[in-house]
Amino acid sequence: QLQAFGGGLVQAGGSLRLACSASGRISSINVMGWYRQAPGKQRELVATISGDGTTNYADSVKGRFTISRDNAKNTVYLEMNSLKSEDSSIYYCNAYICVLFRSNEYWGQGTLVTVSS
Repeated sequence: QLQAFGGGLVQAGGSLRLACSASGRISSINVMGWYRQAPGKQRELVATISGDGTTNYADSVKGRFTISRDNAKNTVYLEMNSLKSEDSSIYYCNAYICVLFRSNEYWGQGTLVTVSS
């Protein structure tokens, strides 16, 4: 129900844009976000955005990454600039999707971002 796009290989200092679209029966979508997990590490928060546009970022990406959403398209984006080798990870999108009166948490399949130094 969540599908992520846009990962790839980029040089340090470069940019990438990730997108994640929700599909299926959707009444509304509350918080959407991006998390990442590097090999041997725990999954960590990158950024979240609420339905009213309030954003939250991990300290490590503040000033470099921008999260946004298009509610009409049920899509969340992550614009990543000034990428560093330590940003290399699998990025997962996350969303709390309401169907009728029930909210469930969903995860996308993950998209690999590799930053070469």
